[in-house]
Amino acid sequence: MNLVLSIKNVNETEWIDRLQALLPDRKVEGWNGGDCEAQSAEYLLAWKPDPAIFAALPNLKVIFSLGAGVDHLTSLPELPQLPLVRIVDPDLTSRMTEWVVFQTLLHHRQHLTYAAQQEAGVWNSHKQCAAKDVRVGILGLGELGLDSAKALKLLGFQIAGWSRRPKLVEGLESFAGNDQLESFLNQTDILINLLPATPSTHKLIDAKRLAMLSQTGALGGPVYINAGRGATQDEEAIDAALTSGLLKGASIDVFAVEPLSHSSPLWKQRNCIITPHVAADSNAQALSEYVAGQIKRFEQGEALQNLVDLETGY
Repeated sequence: MNLVLSIKNVNETEWIDRLQALLPDRKVEGWNGGDCEAQSAEYLLAWKPDPAIFAALPNLKVIFSLGAGVDHLTSLPELPQLPLVRIVDPDLTSRMTEWVVFQTLLHHRQHLTYAAQQEAGVWNSHKQCAAKDVRVGILGLGELGLDSAKALKLLGFQIAGWSRRPKLVEGLESFAGNDQLESFLNQTDILINLLPATPSTHKLIDAKRLAMLSQTGALGGPVYINAGRGATQDEEAIDAALTSGLLKGASIDVFAVEPLSHSSPLWKQRNCIITPHVAADSNAQALSEYVAGQIKRFEQGEALQNLVDLETGY
């Protein structure tokens, strides 16, 4: 009942040590290009794995995705029809909410304007609107979206949410489906994108939909924030909207291709904040405990939690 890790661009040793301490009665090892006890491996913890791993581990029972997103796995034709578990952990959720709230406040409190003034040695105040006058729209009402909505609502912002399927959440105006997307965007001053990457969300936020955002809100122009998945946005359209003024500002943590190319014009947009996919950095201890707990549940005959629907991709 071994556990194998295949984690790209991450120090596997730390994860192996932590998981081994939590699961002392089984072997935890890295994939290492196939240098592992393949026949005895029943569990796989993966982040952008080598696709060859699936054929090489014939006795897998469960696959765990390291991170909230699973498109790095569901996009692979080699992915077997096995239970796929996504990470839902309070630590990861709170980190995402911190980033979302922080970026929202940076734009709401005009930080980019004041940072530019500081660089130029300019002392000049600007009229500040109240949070209650700012309409925040959240794309994606899963665990992460709902937690961010709750935190922003406590600060006084008007909150609305959009999801593929209808969701009734107390205290939250909700929209659903393609038919209600335009209405949702029309009343949004700050758009927060926390959508998963699926065929139906591919480049959902494009030039047409950016143009649907409200231009008459309290901020004097809309703001775009994305910590979901880069595949859900059209980066050329975002750059064009920032250049033309259609977008007043942006904060982007995820991109279609990472690292973001040095040639991307988004680097030079003074009204765009870029972070290198760190909004919800994985905490090895917290997530190791989550994986170990799921394995113990599974082996005791209990249902796995947070299973991914392979048809919808989330």
